[in-house]
Amino acid sequence: MENKMFCYQCQETAGCQGCTQMGVCGKTPEVAAMQDLLIYVTKGLAEITTKLRDEKVTIEKKINHLITWNLFTTITNANFDEAVFIERIKNTLNVKKELLKKLSTHSSLSKAAIWEEYDIAQMKKKAAEVGVLATENEDVRSLRELITYGLKGLCAYLKHANVLEKENEAVDIFVQETLMKLLDDSLSVDDLIGLTLQTGKFGVDGMALLDDANTSAYGNPEITSVNLGVRANPGILVSGHDLRDIEMLLEQTQGTGIDVYTHSEMLPAHYYPAFKKYDNFVGNYGNAWWKQKEEFESFNGPILMTTNCIVPPKSSYKERLFTTGSAGMVGCKHIPGSEGEKKDFKELINLAKTCQPPTEIETGSIVGGFAHNQVFALADKVVDAVKSGAIKKFVVMAGCDGRAKSRNYYTDFAKALPKDAVILTAGCAKYKYIKLDLGDIGGIPRVLDAGQCNDSYSLVLIALKLQEIFGLESVNDLPIAYNIAWYEQKAVIVLLSLLYLGVKNIHLGPTLPAFLSPNVANVLVENFGIAGITDVENDMKLFFE
Repeated sequence: MENKMFCYQCQETAGCQGCTQMGVCGKTPEVAAMQDLLIYVTKGLAEITTKLRDEKVTIEKKINHLITWNLFTTITNANFDEAVFIERIKNTLNVKKELLKKLSTHSSLSKAAIWEEYDIAQMKKKAAEVGVLATENEDVRSLRELITYGLKGLCAYLKHANVLEKENEAVDIFVQETLMKLLDDSLSVDDLIGLTLQTGKFGVDGMALLDDANTSAYGNPEITSVNLGVRANPGILVSGHDLRDIEMLLEQTQGTGIDVYTHSEMLPAHYYPAFKKYDNFVGNYGNAWWKQKEEFESFNGPILMTTNCIVPPKSSYKERLFTTGSAGMVGCKHIPGSEGEKKDFKELINLAKTCQPPTEIETGSIVGGFAHNQVFALADKVVDAVKSGAIKKFVVMAGCDGRAKSRNYYTDFAKALPKDAVILTAGCAKYKYIKLDLGDIGGIPRVLDAGQCNDSYSLVLIALKLQEIFGLESVNDLPIAYNIAWYEQKAVIVLLSLLYLGVKNIHLGPTLPAFLSPNVANVLVENFGIAGITDVENDMKLFFE
């Protein structure tokens, strides 16, 4: 059967090889093609901005943001609207055309830098030529895609920071220089391996920037108990990752009689002090992103998707689903607005007033807020527990959740952990075990949730702090095991960041990435001890015996 598309950027890609007829995520071949073309023209734009900087030409901030947004929009489960990608391609071509006028010479530019075609038919033809499989050498292709997916994840962090008016031009420059290098056929496998680790270095910088942006705007996360039940008022449900969006919505719902709930990766918004002043910010509804079809239906009110993690909706709630930012879905209302602009959520609020309150699907609470500042405040207690033997091991189980039944492994793994082990987590992977009654160790919960996948930086800082406290030469000498679930490209940049920091023996599941060729996988195994998972019984022996 002839391939209609090729995409293998997420963990659930068909057969752990690649989606060729339709994306498992719901992405159509038409959308996949325009995403490929958007990446291609963005590489061309990045080549021009890099060469202009070499000529001492200043690149405007809005162009940096355009490149960041382009990459973020192509992340898994972010945007399914072909028209959005066509518009972004045209916009990028327009910007590229204007910048080309400033460049002193065009003689050494790549085809991506000079390509210009606004006709849709020609766009589709070009897209078929520049997709993933355009790189014939399997190992070069693997490394190029590994770096590209890392950049996509990094741009997700940058975009969230930019919304909160935080910038790091050095990271923007690296992203653009690296995109240009991905067009360079002269780079060897060794060159690309070095560039992969450098991507991890700037991944750390990007996570640090976002951490500063979030904590500067909203305070350091605090230990917080989040309600899982519902109230009798109509509600609006917010999913995704963008804290500025939920802040604007909370401001606009004051005094309206509308409650606001979080879903999936928006749960950690409850941990920030700045949001606790809103008395209509009442709890979390549901679980990880992949459960949304049933949970969005039972919520009854409007749903706001702020970033990626959207699933093509059922007709029963499609008219109640709104997107904003990088998110997009054909047939769903999109709320416009970019950095520095105040978004108008009046339509959601008016709709909510006509809806029934949410149907309660569970009760109880979740405790979280164990980001680095909070854990540092507990450092003496944690260190004493380690020294006394009450805590014998930390297990990092951060990352992503997903639909595959094989992910039940992480629930079973958490249940089977020795009672003297503590889970460090961030991201929606937590939903596999955070609602289990795993108890505590001397008042320290056995599941310490640092927040969103965006907050994985906290886990890095916690590990480095423990290394410092115990006077160890390497972070690998700590009693920490890494059993990480991955799904999409933000997990890729977290992985590359950990590798850059020298962390070894990371286990990835439920499958290793399809985009790792055998030779590239061997490099990661031999140099960093990267491995997959097997079953709970055998992995318990591996981690604890």
